[in-house]
Amino acid sequence: MAPGRVLLVAGSDCSGGAGLEAGQKVLAAQTCYAMTATTALTVQNTKGVSDIHVVPSEFVERQMDACLGDIGADVVVTGMLAAADTVEVVARQLVKHAVSTVVVDPVVVSTSGARLLPVDAVRSLVQHLLPLATVLMPNLPEVKILIDEAELDFPDSRSATIQSTADVEALGRRIQALGPAWVLIKGGHLPLRTDLTVATTTAERAVVVDVLLGPDNFVLRLQSPWQDSTSTHGTGCSLAAAISSGLAKGLDVPDAVRAACRYVEAAIRTAPGLGSGHGPLGHFHSTYHLPFSPGYFVEYLLARPDVSAVWRSFVHHPFVLALGHGTLPLPSFKGYIVQDYLFLIQFSRACALAAYKANNVADIDSASQTTAYILREMQLHIKYCASFGISLSEMQATEEHQACTAYTRYVLDVGHAQDRLALHMALAPCILGYTAAARMLCARPETRRGGNPYWEWIRSYADDDNRRAADRYAALLEDEMPSQPPSRIEELVVIFIQAIKMELGFWDMFPHA
Repeated sequence: MAPGRVLLVAGSDCSGGAGLEAGQKVLAAQTCYAMTATTALTVQNTKGVSDIHVVPSEFVERQMDACLGDIGADVVVTGMLAAADTVEVVARQLVKHAVSTVVVDPVVVSTSGARLLPVDAVRSLVQHLLPLATVLMPNLPEVKILIDEAELDFPDSRSATIQSTADVEALGRRIQALGPAWVLIKGGHLPLRTDLTVATTTAERAVVVDVLLGPDNFVLRLQSPWQDSTSTHGTGCSLAAAISSGLAKGLDVPDAVRAACRYVEAAIRTAPGLGSGHGPLGHFHSTYHLPFSPGYFVEYLLARPDVSAVWRSFVHHPFVLALGHGTLPLPSFKGYIVQDYLFLIQFSRACALAAYKANNVADIDSASQTTAYILREMQLHIKYCASFGISLSEMQATEEHQACTAYTRYVLDVGHAQDRLALHMALAPCILGYTAAARMLCARPETRRGGNPYWEWIRSYADDDNRRAADRYAALLEDEMPSQPPSRIEELVVIFIQAIKMELGFWDMFPHA
């Protein structure tokens, strides 16, 4: 499924907290595809805006045309437009490309108080862009400026006293008359008491209310806790991008606005605390970073410091190296191969349990193939034991070694108590490890081939059948792991490490020299 496409038309913030940079972070966190048309370059940081370089409107037009004429956009969101001719260019492009969903953040005044849109540009915004807006989202200072510049029949809005959300809604309805289908008035500049009247002291500040006004007298009041935070740089830009993300994914306006307001509230709460002024938000609070690239989980797993040492101890165990040298005492090999046969009986039960826990035919088939592979491996054990004069009945009558019982019951216990993926991680060291050990011995110059009584055994675990089984099992893990959160991955790694330690105990059952 293609991601939602969003074109950001705004200014660049060199400090990364607002403008295009903030918008792209939001869209990345929301898994949308972001495009940009840069309207201005700013010199700013958390302490304020010190300079603005306005991009020529013709260049803005070419940027928009390039994006909309090729990739297209589900939503266009505008931020700092900087100049009147840029506003007009943006409006023309929206009409030319028949953009149906437009989010307008007027960006008249920055968080630090800097004026970012001159008077003639505000008038152009009112005349050309607001009638095209799906959602207009001014803060209260911007509401008052827009009303005054539009010369609406309303008491002097700059000096009007706002006492409650009802006053905010009245202002919003006047703005809605300018053409936008929906108006979201951001409440961050108006902390309220718990009874939703305006707080007059710092101690009274309890909540903020964002008010969404829509067609047919629709009103949605979104209340959130007041946060006494200086990490508010780029809140408007981030909110606009978050709304556009929801709309690009097919949400209706109220649902998109609700989700976006909650996202920004959490972003303020989880801000990284950077800078000495109004700091940036924590844009990635609801995302997590996989510690591996999809398709490379097994590589990542075996390279982890907590895994690599114990894995090497398993694959390069003295018992394994003695097999390669041909020096392993024959009684040790006989004892081991009988115990491994008993182990495989329980191991096949665990694979059958994986099939039982599967929730689709493909996973059942995969578990069945692994079970069939183990049954073939058991036949190899029977053949070897017969060559040593050990009958099948003798093998079956042999008592399980404590290490064999501990390992197999651990795997079965994981399978019964946890989910299918946990069971697969408990099974993985055996399926992946034997093939890895055989390949290591085959590639090792010190491995004896001629005259080595164990060479055929080694080679059998490096053959195509074993390679396919190991590759199939690795592919299963690669398919499952990218959808797991980091905490779950850590839990699964613990299971894998414990199973490797059980394998080490298995090698330790009999003397290697």
